[in-house]
Amino acid sequence: MWLSNSSVGRKFVMALSGAFLVLFVTFHCLMNAVAICWPAAYNSVCEFLGANWYALAASAVLALFIIVHIIYAVMLTVQNRKARGNVRYAISKTPKSVEWSSKNMFVLGIVILAFLVVHLIQFWAKMQLVEILGDHGTVPPAAGTLFIQMAFSEVWTPIVYIIGFIALWFHFNHGFWSMFQSIGWDNNIWIPRLKKVACVWASLVVLCFIAQAIVFTVRANENYYIKNEALREQYKDMVWPMMEKDFGPDMAQLGMQIKMSPYSQVSMGLRQMEQQQAQQIEQLSTPEGKDYVKNNPQMQTQLENMTKQHKSLENVVKFFDYLEQADNKPELEIPGQPGQPQ
Repeated sequence: MWLSNSSVGRKFVMALSGAFLVLFVTFHCLMNAVAICWPAAYNSVCEFLGANWYALAASAVLALFIIVHIIYAVMLTVQNRKARGNVRYAISKTPKSVEWSSKNMFVLGIVILAFLVVHLIQFWAKMQLVEILGDHGTVPPAAGTLFIQMAFSEVWTPIVYIIGFIALWFHFNHGFWSMFQSIGWDNNIWIPRLKKVACVWASLVVLCFIAQAIVFTVRANENYYIKNEALREQYKDMVWPMMEKDFGPDMAQLGMQIKMSPYSQVSMGLRQMEQQQAQQIEQLSTPEGKDYVKNNPQMQTQLENMTKQHKSLENVVKFFDYLEQADNKPELEIPGQPGQPQ
């Protein structure tokens, strides 16, 4: 098949997958801008792009293009090394301004891939992946601003991101115009124009990404995403879906109460509910309680349901504990997160 066996076919696939990734990166930049201008709307977008079929289909297509781009990049790199030694992307009369990036596109791609892995761990794994697995833990998957808070509270995060963005600029800038060259637009009129378009486009996207990383870092260190009252009200409304799975449709009244009540009342009410349920489970765990459950088979099922519901309530109370720690404590730890104390 010429797409995989011929040099022209491989370059065409690289150009096609690269064009798709350029559009995605641009879209992702615009989506992040929403998190700066209107954080609550960003959470709504995160909820819309959860584990729904259309979001999963889009994620699968994106993953496919990334994998194809990586595979064909390796194939072209091996091919070019065999043909021309260390020259990575064969182009004629390489301008000095892009000579370094043209010779190091594969290395830049590795840096971007490493950055992508970090980004997926910090966001996608805690949002869409946990919804797919059906176990979201303490923080609701739709609370995108809280995952920004968690990620950019770390000192190393903005450093890693900015390094990744710089590598992205070089890769984006050179890859944009060279993909047109790969499909035949190799002339003295269009290539200079495309280089200017590539430089402007790549610069705008990367500068926006860097500005977003800086804003996210400043706000995270101010605990903005935890203290903001509008966001707190939004987080409160996310609590009900977290509980609905374990409590079932019979808890519709509680769900309405959560949505209609002020944040502080919801927090207090859920804490009281969790304490009462803990006391009931504790009573049924005593020798007398165990005998009662043993002599009443229906109570065994009720106890199992109650224990499951209590675990859900515990996660919700931990979630509110996390939010409310920001009112009194400057240093926060996310309860129930991997590698942190429970």
